[in-house]
Amino acid sequence: MVKIIAGNKGKGKTKLLITKANDSALLTNGSIVFLDKNNKHMYELSNRIRMINVPDYHIDNFDMFRGFLYGVASQDHDLELLYLDSFLTIAHVDAVKVAEAIEFIAEFSEERQMNVVISLSMDQEQVPESVRKYITVAL
Repeated sequence: MVKIIAGNKGKGKTKLLITKANDSALLTNGSIVFLDKNNKHMYELSNRIRMINVPDYHIDNFDMFRGFLYGVASQDHDLELLYLDSFLTIAHVDAVKVAEAIEFIAEFSEERQMNVVISLSMDQEQVPESVRKYITVAL
């Protein structure tokens, strides 16, 4: 299942995402992975959460990001939750391709039977209508 936290830059999406990740670390038996664009929030996350700084892996486009996600999932068979902060940046997705990218994430999460929470730097009205159904929080 995919959940989106949508809102313009500076609205508090990352703080909310970190809170949700830390809360889930208390309740989840499986693994949790948090993907981000830098290590800035590493010490704010529970030590039960595996944090990955995506730019360390030299991902240049969405196809590379897609392969990276498969690699993360294949490494950990009990991966239960995946948090994607700064989604547009780490996945190299522009506003034109956001619907296609989120539909891929939805299929990916369903195949792997995991939950994915995405922070999306777009106002709710800017999000393509086909993926608005995934928005759980709009800031």
